[in-house]
Amino acid sequence: MWGYYQLRVKEQDVPIIVFRTRYGDYKFLVMPFGLINAPTMFMDLMNRIFRPYLDKFVVVFIDNILIYSRDESKHTEHLRTVLQTLRDKQLYSKFSKSEFWLKEVGFLRHIVSGDGIRVDPSKISAIVEWKLPRNVTEVRSFLGLAGYYRRFVNGFSIIATLMTRLLQKDVKFEWTEKCQQSFEKLKALLTEALILVQSESGKEFVVYSDASLNGLGCVLMQEGKVIAYASRQLKPHKRNYLTHDLELIAIVFTLKIWRHHLYVCQQVKVEHQVPLGLLQPMMVPEWKWDRVTMDFVSGLPLTPRKKDSVWVVVDRLTK
Repeated sequence: MWGYYQLRVKEQDVPIIVFRTRYGDYKFLVMPFGLINAPTMFMDLMNRIFRPYLDKFVVVFIDNILIYSRDESKHTEHLRTVLQTLRDKQLYSKFSKSEFWLKEVGFLRHIVSGDGIRVDPSKISAIVEWKLPRNVTEVRSFLGLAGYYRRFVNGFSIIATLMTRLLQKDVKFEWTEKCQQSFEKLKALLTEALILVQSESGKEFVVYSDASLNGLGCVLMQEGKVIAYASRQLKPHKRNYLTHDLELIAIVFTLKIWRHHLYVCQQVKVEHQVPLGLLQPMMVPEWKWDRVTMDFVSGLPLTPRKKDSVWVVVDRLTK
C-alpha cells in the first residue's frame, strides 16, 4: 500500500509538523513517516477496517496485507472482499508491490505456505555466516537476531544460557569453548529448523513440558505436528527448588505463554498413574507470597466417585 500518505492530518495539527529547508518552510497535509504515533495510528486504522475478516482469511501488519485461503474459489472471494473494502474506504494499493495467487510468500521474515511456517533462508544465512563474537555488543546482536526464530528451536534459551550470561552486568567477557559450542549449535539448529504448522480451532492441543536445573522447556502440538517451541532459563534461586516444584513452574510457564490457545480447551486427558509428590502435602515456602492465583478448567473427566473434578494450578512458585 501507499501507506501513511493516504491519511490526512487534522487541519489544526498541520502547523505542528512544519519542517524547514533552505528553500523555505513546508508542512505536511498527510501523515508523514517519522512521527512517533504514525505506526500505531495506521495499524489501528487497518485493524478497524478489516476487523470482520481478521484471523479468518486476513492478516494485517501496518501496510502489509496477507490474504490466505484453503482453495482457489475461496481465494477469489476473499481477494474480491479485501479489494472492495479498500475501495470503499478510499485506500489504494500499489500494484507493483502486490503479489497474487502465490503458493508460498515471505511475510515478516518467515516463509508461509500450505505446509506451514518456516524460517526465511535469507535471514538464516546471515546467522550462519555470523563471525565469532568479540565483545558483549556482538553477542547481544547475535542473540537478538537468532532469538527472533526461537519458536523454531527446542530449548533455545537453555542452549543460549552461557552466552546470555555474558550480557550480565559486572561479568567479565570471556569466550570459552562451551560458549563456542552453544554458538555453533544454535546456528546448526536454525538451519535444520522444522516447518511449524498453524493451529486449527476444533482440534486437540497437546502440550509437553519439562524442567531441569538448566531451564524450562515446552512444545505445543496438534495431531503430532509442532506449532511452537518455548523455553526459559531459571533464575539462580529457583535452582534450589525440588523436582516437583520445577515441574509445576514448567506447567505454569506453559499455560501463561499459550493461554490464548489453551483457554478454549474443554477436555483434559488424564494420565493413568499417580503423580507422586504432587498429591502429597507440600511444605509452605519460607518466602513471603506476593499473590496466589488459580486457573479453573471446566469440562474435566469425573472422579472415580462420579464427582466433578477441578484442575487447579497455583501460581505461587513464579513470584
